[in-house]
Amino acid sequence: MELPQKPWLVCLRRRPSLAILLGAVALLGLSWLQTTSSRVAVVSAIPPPALDDAGAGPVRSCSSFYQPGRPRRVVFSIERFGGVGDGKTSNTEAFRRAIDHLEKFGDKGGSQLNVPKGRWVTGSFNLTSNFTLFLEKGAVILGSQDPKEWPVIEALPSYGRGRERFGGRHISLIHGDGLTDVVITGQNGSIDGQGRMWWDMWWSRTLERTRGHLLELVNSNNILISNLTFLNSPFWTIHPVYCSDVVIKNLTVLAPLHSPNTDGIDPDSSTNVCIEDCYIESGDDLVAVKSGWDQYGISMARPSSNIIIRRVSGTTPTCSGVGIGSEMSGGISNVVVEDLHVWDSAAAVRVKTDVGRGGYVSNITITNVKMERVKIPIRFSRGSNDHPDEGWDRKALPSITGVYISNVFGLNIEKAPVLEGIGGAKFEGVCLRNVSLVGLRPGAKWRCEFVAGEAYNVSPIPCFQLRSNGSTSWCKHT
Repeated sequence: MELPQKPWLVCLRRRPSLAILLGAVALLGLSWLQTTSSRVAVVSAIPPPALDDAGAGPVRSCSSFYQPGRPRRVVFSIERFGGVGDGKTSNTEAFRRAIDHLEKFGDKGGSQLNVPKGRWVTGSFNLTSNFTLFLEKGAVILGSQDPKEWPVIEALPSYGRGRERFGGRHISLIHGDGLTDVVITGQNGSIDGQGRMWWDMWWSRTLERTRGHLLELVNSNNILISNLTFLNSPFWTIHPVYCSDVVIKNLTVLAPLHSPNTDGIDPDSSTNVCIEDCYIESGDDLVAVKSGWDQYGISMARPSSNIIIRRVSGTTPTCSGVGIGSEMSGGISNVVVEDLHVWDSAAAVRVKTDVGRGGYVSNITITNVKMERVKIPIRFSRGSNDHPDEGWDRKALPSITGVYISNVFGLNIEKAPVLEGIGGAKFEGVCLRNVSLVGLRPGAKWRCEFVAGEAYNVSPIPCFQLRSNGSTSWCKHT
């Protein structure tokens, strides 16, 4: 760790006496002990770029959305604040004390909190700005099994209520609001929400408030989340909402495949978001892009835009590899999905809307998709009849324009694509090129309704709403 320049260090460049030198060394040691733990792990904010499979050069990356500053000024271990990593002792107060202390360094060079090897049980705690949470190798943060350690907070204004229950919602295990320059990383340590307690409440219908996420950052910018494993979230796993300049990379996200609504990564009303090189297994969408729910999302009008999802792979038996919506009332635009690999899943890519959503989905590019044993490879769905309250607008229809899907290969696919628009709504500008789906059931046909677009080099033969329109086609030359 690079220490800031101190006046007495300048004196060492001259030829000091032995006494002065020994005094300086002692002072340096004291300063080091005061500002670091005995286990120091200083993180480089952005790892060096990986090479492609041929070793020819760096792979494409959007990680520059996060701009690292100088190394953190001080580094402490959670042990310094009374933390005990025995898998039994509650460390909720230790984490909260640590953040309260480190917040003081936000405008003095920033801070880093190290979590050493061990199992660290904790309830919810908030992060601070100009801060790094670093999990060393073998470190596991465990979500408390006491619901009271996940306090209830206000609903998000773009949702109007908790997503599952009226009123507020349980705070996420790791939370932050109004922050800038936050890094959550490590040496592949783990953050385990121990979510079964919450899933059981959902299944038994005893859940009183909406479940908390594993990690949620609100109204924050310049965020890096990398090199960790996230496990068993009570609800959606990673949820940046009203955020900008967010990089989420080199993560493993795992939840039992039957666990309810355990989405992997859900950027929500956020802009400039990079999601790349992640492996996800979950009971819901691997990645879902959102922007608010019905009249609340329409009123707030905070879109999700400039989202890049690249080199994501995984499985979800009930949902999709990448979902757009269904909460998309604030608008979603300029989304790029590249190099998606999905297997044993309900869908590979899906656009989810409904009457009452309003909003728009525009300029979506999805390319280089590989899938095996997927039920419906490409799907536009509607009619979930899922609304926050009776105040939703029956006349608020979504607008879907400019969805470009290309270079798709599927093996052992159960059904042909299903593209269901909404009567009276705009579902147009759909372009499909180079789509090959193998192993479908005999007689499998596309199902399309209230959609318009074009398709080229697509097998099986697409529905008539997408038939080619000649050599001057906008889709053919896109």
